[in-house]
Amino acid sequence: MTAKLPESARATIVQTLPGWVEVAGRDAISRTFVFADFSEAWGFMSRVALLAETAGHHPEWSNVWNRVEITLTTHDAAGLSEKDVTLARAISALLG
Repeated sequence: MTAKLPESARATIVQTLPGWVEVAGRDAISRTFVFADFSEAWGFMSRVALLAETAGHHPEWSNVWNRVEITLTTHDAAGLSEKDVTLARAISALLG
């Protein structure tokens, strides 16, 4: 089972992950990505899917035309874990 992040580490998570925010009422982080069009958004989602599959850690996400919303939390930890931080960094790195 994956360990939940300690409270001391959680206080600074979003400060170290530009663009990511805490989800109100949940132990999760999220980020909204906006692209030029659906094709660009879909390509981004495909790259995220490959990262997630390699990591064995899958996001909650949705896509409407040029907008992709991603929420990260670790279900077996009942909240944020290092897996979420690592995946958030990798997703952000896709954009350069």
